[in-house]
Amino acid sequence: MSAPLARFHDDLFGRMRARPGNHWRIALALTGGVTFLLASLIAYTVATGIGVWGTNIPAGWAFAIINFVFWIGIGHAGTFISAILYLLEQNNWRNPISRLTETMTIFAVMQAALFPVLHLGRPWFAYWLFPYPDVMGVWPQVKSALPWDAAAVTTYFTVSLLFWYTGLIPDLASLRDHGPTLTQRRIFGVMALGWRGDSRSWRHWRVTYLMLASIATPLVISVHSVVSSDFAIGLTPGWHSTMQPPYFVGGAIFSGFAMVIILAIPTRAWFGIKHVITDRHLDNCAKLVLTTGWIVTYGYLVEHFGAYYTGDAADRSLMFGYHPTSVAFWLMLFCNVVMPQLFWFRRARRSTLALFVVSMCVLLGMWLERFVIIVQGLLRDQLPSSWGFYSPTWVDIGILIGTFGFFGFLFLLFLRFMPFVPVSEIKEEL
Repeated sequence: MSAPLARFHDDLFGRMRARPGNHWRIALALTGGVTFLLASLIAYTVATGIGVWGTNIPAGWAFAIINFVFWIGIGHAGTFISAILYLLEQNNWRNPISRLTETMTIFAVMQAALFPVLHLGRPWFAYWLFPYPDVMGVWPQVKSALPWDAAAVTTYFTVSLLFWYTGLIPDLASLRDHGPTLTQRRIFGVMALGWRGDSRSWRHWRVTYLMLASIATPLVISVHSVVSSDFAIGLTPGWHSTMQPPYFVGGAIFSGFAMVIILAIPTRAWFGIKHVITDRHLDNCAKLVLTTGWIVTYGYLVEHFGAYYTGDAADRSLMFGYHPTSVAFWLMLFCNVVMPQLFWFRRARRSTLALFVVSMCVLLGMWLERFVIIVQGLLRDQLPSSWGFYSPTWVDIGILIGTFGFFGFLFLLFLRFMPFVPVSEIKEEL
C-alpha cells in the first residue's frame, strides 16, 4: 500500500473508530427511548388485540399496511441504489454512500416485517404464512396477499443481507488487523471469515459481489411489484390498475434517495468526512430525487387521467370529489411534486439545509401517498351506503413514531461499531 493510501486508510478508520461525541449519545438515548415505546405498544397490542388500532370497516387496512409499504419501499431502494450503480460501474460516486444505502435496506426491512405479523391479529401463528412441512395438510392460502408479502420480504431480506455482508468483509478484516484490543480482533476475525486480502480472495469476492448485485437489482423490481399487487388484484377504486407495479417501484426509489440524503448529511458532519461524502455526491442524489420525482408525478397524471377517461363514478369521486382525506391528498402533491422542483437549481442541491428539508418533505409525502391509496380507496368504494370514516388511535401513531426510533437506534449502533464507509472500495477507486 502506498503512503498516501495508507494515510487515507488510517485517517478514515480512525474517524470511524473514535470515541463518540455527545451528539451521538444524545441521539442514541432519544432513539432508545422511542424504541422502548415501540416495544411497549407492540406488547400492548399483542396482549389486548388489534382493536386498540383505528382499523375498522370499511378501512380494514390502515396504518399497519401503510407503514409496511412505506418501510419496504425505503428498504427496496437501498440495495437497488448500491447494486445498480455497481453494475453500471459508477463507483466514483457510488462507493462513499453504498454502505449507508445497504445498511438502510436491512434496518428498513426489519421495520416493515413487523406490520404483516402484527396485522394477523394472532402473531404467534405467523409461521402459518410459510409452506412448512405439515402433517395436517394445511398450507398457506395463496389467494391472500399475506403469503405473498412473507415470501417477498424474506427473499429480499436474505439477498440484501448477503450483499451487505459481502461488501463488509474486506473492511472487517482491516478492523481485525488493526483492532486496539484482543477481544475486538477476535470478534472481527470471526466476522471477516478468514479474509486474507490476496489476489485469490479478491477474485472470489468480486465474483460473489457481482453475482449478488445482479440478483438484487431485478429482485427489487419483482418484490415491490408483488407488494403493489396486494392492491392491484382488488376491485377497490384507485387500486385495480396495471400501473401499480411501475408506480410503486418508482416511488420506492424516490423515497429511498431522500432517506439516503437524510442519513448522509448528519453522518458526514458528525464524523468529519465531508472529503469522502462530498457535496458532489449529495448533488447526484438530489438529481436522482428530481428524476424519480417526475416518475411519481407522471404516475399521478396517468392515475387521474384514467379516472376521468373511464367515467367510473367511484374513481371520479375518489380523484376529483371531496373525501375525508383531502388534506392528506393535497399535502402529498405538494411534498412529492412541488418541493423536489427546487432541485432544478444548483444552489439548492449544494445546500445541506435545502437537501435535508426537501428530503424530509419527500418522506412525508410518500407516507401520505400510501395513506391516500389505502385509506382513501377503502373509504369511498362503489357503494355509497358503505362509506365510512377513519381516524388513527394513539397506539397507531405511537407505533409509527416507534419504528422511526427503532430505525435510528439501529443505525446509530451501526455507525459506532461497524465501518459505515467502504474503505477498501474507495482505496481501490483512488
